Amino acid sequence: MFNASLPFSGPAGLLHVVKTNGVVLTKKRRKTLPNMMATNGKDSRGLQEDASVNGAASDLQTHSNDSTVRPQRFTFSPGPTMEEIRRMQAEFTDERDWNQFHQPRNLLLAMVGEVGEVSELFQWRGEVAEGLPDWTESEREQLEHELSDVLIYLLELAKKCRVDLPQAVLRKMALNRLKYPASKVHGSAKKYTEYKD
Repeated sequence: MFNASLPFSGPAGLLHVVKTNGVVLTKKRRKTLPNMMATNGKDSRGLQEDASVNGAASDLQTHSNDSTVRPQRFTFSPGPTMEEIRRMQAEFTDERDWNQFHQPRNLLLAMVGEVGEVSELFQWRGEVAEGLPDWTESEREQLEHELSDVLIYLLELAKKCRVDLPQAVLRKMALNRLKYPASKVHGSAKKYTEYKD
C-alpha cells in the first residue's frame, strides 16, 4: 500500500517518487531501507536493486496519463524448471534408497506436514503485507525452506501419480478461465457456482 506519491524534478528530469512500507521507489532508481532483505540482487518483493526488473526497463509502471505508479509484478527466475527440480529430487532420493518410502500416500502426508510448517510461520501474525516487509531475514529464509519442501513433495507426488504438472496447470488455467470469465467476476471473490448468467 502506497503511503505517498509525488513528482520530483531532478537532474534526470521529472521522476515519480513513491514511498511504500519503508521503501522509496523512483522511476529511475530505488533506495531500500534496512528492513528489506536483499537476495540475489532482489529486495523482499523480488525487485532487482538496479533500474531493471528481470530484464524490464524500470521497476515502476505508469498508465498513459502518467498518474498511477505501481511496482513491477514479482516474477520467478527462469530456472530451474519443474522438470529439473523433479530430476534433482529423484537423484537425491535414489542416492539414499528412499524410493521405497516415497509412495503417493506418504508423499501427500509429508507435503501436508510441510504446509503445516508454512502455516506456523504465519500463525498469530494477523494480516501479512505482500512482500513481507516486517519479516526478518531469518524468518524469510525459514519460509523459503518450508515452501521449497512443499514444492519438492508436490512434484514428487505428481511424478508418482503420473501427473504431468506443467500440462495439468495449463489445462486447469483454461478451465478456470471458463469458470471465472473476467467480465463476470472482476473484483469479486464468489465461487463460480454463485454467479448468474
